[in-house]
Amino acid sequence: MSDKKNQAIDPDLVRELASILGESGLSEIEVEHGELRLRLARTLMAAAAPVTHMVAAAPTAIAAPAVPPPAAAPAAAQDMAKHPGAVPSPMVGTAYLSPEPGAPTFVKVGDTVTQGQTLMVVEAMKTFNPIPAPRAGKVTAILVVDAQPVEYGEPLAIIE
Repeated sequence: MSDKKNQAIDPDLVRELASILGESGLSEIEVEHGELRLRLARTLMAAAAPVTHMVAAAPTAIAAPAVPPPAAAPAAAQDMAKHPGAVPSPMVGTAYLSPEPGAPTFVKVGDTVTQGQTLMVVEAMKTFNPIPAPRAGKVTAILVVDAQPVEYGEPLAIIE
């Protein structure tokens, strides 16, 4: 491959796409322009903040440094996972706080819920799975934002 093709990838474009990826909560972005194809994907690990990886496919391959996760995020997630009222995610997927875009959320902080009441849904493999309250109580914290990717066992909410 020639140096001319390697110069076709604009580093500013890569940075801008990485920024959009981080801000939007998307897990990947792919852009094609002529023969150039650029794919940026973010992977998540249990109890860790998202890490952004950048990869370009044909005609060139480049890797950029990963964006460092916030230092306090893993410790805070571990503390919340140990909370006796934590409601863990039963699967890997994307958490949604309302039944559809623009609709009111299932619950909000301060709401009293009954056992079995839907707190949110987690989409996995195009299936929306309701997350029921494991016990009755007051929702004291919602630990995810709408459309956030979640891991198995990650705390989603606190019910006391």
